[in-house]
Amino acid sequence: MKNISFNDFINADFQLYEKNPIIKNPKNSFVIADPSVLTPENSHDKRWHLFCHTFFGVYVYSSDDGINFKKNKKIVSNAMRPDINYINGKYYLFFEKTRPVIFNLLSLVGAKWKSAIYCTESEDLVSWTEPHLVIGKTRPFEEDKRGIAISNPFLIENENGYRLYYSCGQTFIKDCGFCEPTHINFAQSQKICEGYVSNEKPIISPDKEKDYLNLCSGCLKVYRLKDCYIGLQNGIFQKEGKSYSAIMLLRSNDGINFEFIKPFLVPQKTKNSNWMAQYVYACCLTYHQGVLRLYFNARNVANNLQGRESIGIFEANLGEK
Repeated sequence: MKNISFNDFINADFQLYEKNPIIKNPKNSFVIADPSVLTPENSHDKRWHLFCHTFFGVYVYSSDDGINFKKNKKIVSNAMRPDINYINGKYYLFFEKTRPVIFNLLSLVGAKWKSAIYCTESEDLVSWTEPHLVIGKTRPFEEDKRGIAISNPFLIENENGYRLYYSCGQTFIKDCGFCEPTHINFAQSQKICEGYVSNEKPIISPDKEKDYLNLCSGCLKVYRLKDCYIGLQNGIFQKEGKSYSAIMLLRSNDGINFEFIKPFLVPQKTKNSNWMAQYVYACCLTYHQGVLRLYFNARNVANNLQGRESIGIFEANLGEK
């Protein structure tokens, strides 16, 4: 996206895809979430590949057009919030590794959470290496009374090697009945999947004075444009006694210090559905053949038994840059 300027992006006419959601939650899981997408030019077989998670692990879906995805297979169990990267002919899949499902469910009734960021590698999206630890807890603010949560990895390459953004900490969202990430931080390394050193303090934390960030920070995806970095962050906030999540547009000159620009995609009822009525969560921005396409997951209602999460598209046609 280095040929796209900030003005190109902010003036783009983004619209919700009329047939959203493109992937609904499966029958055995209330959620399908956290899409991470490879475009055809970033995959060995010139197809689209969408990684996401359900209650049972990280899965990959494939597509010829980036809209109609077919389920392929589960990549790894006890895992969530994937981030797929294609670098020098090899795939690197980062994800939050959790304990088995039973432990995750027990966290809803007070058991401590424990997770860290792992990576698995592949050359063909079929055979994957044994996952290995990339980042665990290294800073005091990454642990709280609810346990240790290191989550939402997102990798970019920069002038110093590789920067891995991640979420950490847990804030209990009362009307949902589960936790969302408290802070956002990053770690830097000269190697793709090892040697990371975390920043000493978070780069984004909740702020009761900010309407879209008054509960907790959610996650952050960062993209290099021609003249700056942009961040897409799903802040968690409270309004009139209810919690919500919306994707905010941020801008930065260095990818570390971000300023809030505007709400980018907010909860809303669409023509025939309330599938994204209360929460718009994690996203992945792609650019292919002149089209900017944001994949995101959303939730209809707060309650952890009634709520369902699905994946949709928000896109704009820029033309080739």
